[in-house]
Amino acid sequence: MEKSLIIIPTYNELENIQKMIPEIFGLYEDNLDILVVDDNSPDGTGSFVEELSKKNNRVKIIRREKKSGLGTAYVEGFKFALKNDYDFIFEMDADFSHDPKEIRNFLKAVKDYDLVLGSRYIAGISVVNWPMRRLILSYLANLYTRIITGLPVKDATGGFKCFRNKVLKSINFEKVKSNGYAFQIEITYKAWKNGFSVFEIPIIFIDRTTGTSKMSKRIVREAIFMVWKLRLRSIFGLL
Repeated sequence: MEKSLIIIPTYNELENIQKMIPEIFGLYEDNLDILVVDDNSPDGTGSFVEELSKKNNRVKIIRREKKSGLGTAYVEGFKFALKNDYDFIFEMDADFSHDPKEIRNFLKAVKDYDLVLGSRYIAGISVVNWPMRRLILSYLANLYTRIITGLPVKDATGGFKCFRNKVLKSINFEKVKSNGYAFQIEITYKAWKNGFSVFEIPIIFIDRTTGTSKMSKRIVREAIFMVWKLRLRSIFGLL
């Protein structure tokens, strides 16, 4: 039976993760596990998940010593998934901006494609509760990414996606250089350049109601320069 792993990075997401884990397990069968990668959350997220993992073997946890960023959290999760032979590997946020009910649509689409992206922009603009400034910034960032890299997707910066095992096996994680939202662009770009099929399905993104956003000016700057680095590395065969 094919196995799926949902990787959820957390930092101070206790209230959200207490709801998210039972929500997912209430919807899906035993061949779907959850891995929480926690960056030593002061609110006790890691401790809660660790105790839960002792009672439920579908819950896995990696506890890190300090806040080390989104990209490195996902890379640790990917390595765990490959080591444990999961067939399908998800990225997903803890804060319910990604609807667990959509997982079923990803699992259906990934039967025909190698990487499935949850897209906020494939069917118009499907974002709820974002201020107009952030929405414009996100939309233009994705347009900018398409123009510079040629990556043929509408939403390269989204964090709700599903990989086939072979896609992650093809990526040299030691060469992954980004750590914020640029990480999402970099991983999808590398998958596409490695010849894998990429497909977008529409999702409705609902901004978090609990916890705080991880967005910062540093993360925006990283994304701006990363697309040029990716283009140049691709030209010189350094991906």
